[in-house]
Amino acid sequence: MLAKVLSSAVLGIDAYVVEVEVDITMGLPAFATVGLPDGAVRESKDRVKSAIKNSGYRFPPHRITVNLAPADIKKEGAGFDLPMAMGILTATGLVNREKLERYLLIGELSLDGKVKPTRGALPMALAARNNGFLGIIVPEGNSRESAVVRGVDVFPVSHLTQVVNFLNDIDILTPKKINVKDLFTRDSRYEMDFDEVKGQEHVKRALEIAAAGGHNIMMVGPPGSGKTMLAQRLPTILPDLTFEEALETTKVYSIMGLMGERALIATRPFRSPHHTISDAGLIGGGQIPKPGEVSLAHNGVLFLDEMPEFRKNVLEVLRQPLEDGKVTIARAATSITYPARFMAVAAMNPCPCGFYGDHKRQCQCTHLQIQRYRTKVSGPLLDRLDIHVEVPAVQYQDLAQEKGGESSEAIRKRVNAARTAQQQRFKNHKIFCNAQMPPRLLKRFSQLEEDSHRLLETAIDRLGLSGRAHNRILKISRTIADLEGLDQISAAHIAEAIQYRSLDRGLT
Repeated sequence: MLAKVLSSAVLGIDAYVVEVEVDITMGLPAFATVGLPDGAVRESKDRVKSAIKNSGYRFPPHRITVNLAPADIKKEGAGFDLPMAMGILTATGLVNREKLERYLLIGELSLDGKVKPTRGALPMALAARNNGFLGIIVPEGNSRESAVVRGVDVFPVSHLTQVVNFLNDIDILTPKKINVKDLFTRDSRYEMDFDEVKGQEHVKRALEIAAAGGHNIMMVGPPGSGKTMLAQRLPTILPDLTFEEALETTKVYSIMGLMGERALIATRPFRSPHHTISDAGLIGGGQIPKPGEVSLAHNGVLFLDEMPEFRKNVLEVLRQPLEDGKVTIARAATSITYPARFMAVAAMNPCPCGFYGDHKRQCQCTHLQIQRYRTKVSGPLLDRLDIHVEVPAVQYQDLAQEKGGESSEAIRKRVNAARTAQQQRFKNHKIFCNAQMPPRLLKRFSQLEEDSHRLLETAIDRLGLSGRAHNRILKISRTIADLEGLDQISAAHIAEAIQYRSLDRGLT
């Protein structure tokens, strides 16, 4: 007795179809699973056996062999429980074979036959649509995220008997429907707003420029100056998330099992890992590779608070995602690529005690201690942070104000206008914002007036700025001009951009 059930598994952020083949032969009772199963898949036999018995069906007392094809890819997770159970019931003649072949099945089984949510339901629903299946049968808890996919019916189930009765035409399952447009509109609101921040107008301006040009930013200031508060509100002024971006971000959260009750990630993510994180936790990895914080921040913001406190090897692995917008994790059996296009926002104290340059509190650090503290962030990594801005302590007069500054919505309108201009400029170059400009495009799109040339030359000579700092200043100037709707970069734009490279000047 042989049966085949179609299921799905995730590789990277995409899913592929897995054939669950079940063979029942005469012999001593045994249950063997082959096809590179991990521990959770091998343990399925006990869950499946109990679920079938406790659902009122007979478990065959014979030799059962389950093969997961393709057999050369490692299978993980408990999502194969439901397909295995249906394969056994089909092989014993309790389920309609013909109807079973039209659907993809995923789901974990509890011992009483209930179907529990599993990871990766969204990419699996996409795989069902792309491979022409009539529908996908998913746990009730995964139905909302799966129903976001158009072109395939999503049937939510909560118990094994529901699946059996549906496939045998005893009961009818109603496909889950979601109005994606209304959902996207409702869930795209942020809980925070920039008008809650009092004072720090020049830092808000720097964050607006960073958002408009996609620039990574470093904030340097004493404890309590509002660096974290400002960083948390940066996603609220980034360009509106498109549906394609939302879908790609949701796929990452789906395979990590972080969706909860949400159907779609409709706001730009904000991730703030602790400084004790490992390199694998930050960029992804593990025996069976999983996405890291940089991928969870895809299309959003990665905030590194107290950046010098991170281990040096952890910070250095950020170079590839900052440059390429993706992370490639190589293993002996396979190589997996995760998306990691994010804005990096870093924060640090100006010195170990935090009060270097503060007018009210005296710094207790020596010149050597400050140098050693700042060199914990390497030059190559610092070069990838376009904007450096100082965040001083907030004055009482600012804190006493009843109102903050502009709202996030007002700032986001200007950012959207600047990004629209950049998309038009780079429509034939496969880049999306000023921060991604290579040197040849930087020269082409950063035409300077004569006084701008002289100002930039003077700044580089007097401040001893490097060639990389020169390029960063031009990119920032281009963004400032875009915010004002201008094609030409003026001396005022260059002067403002030079102010945002404070760490290039060293200690004074």
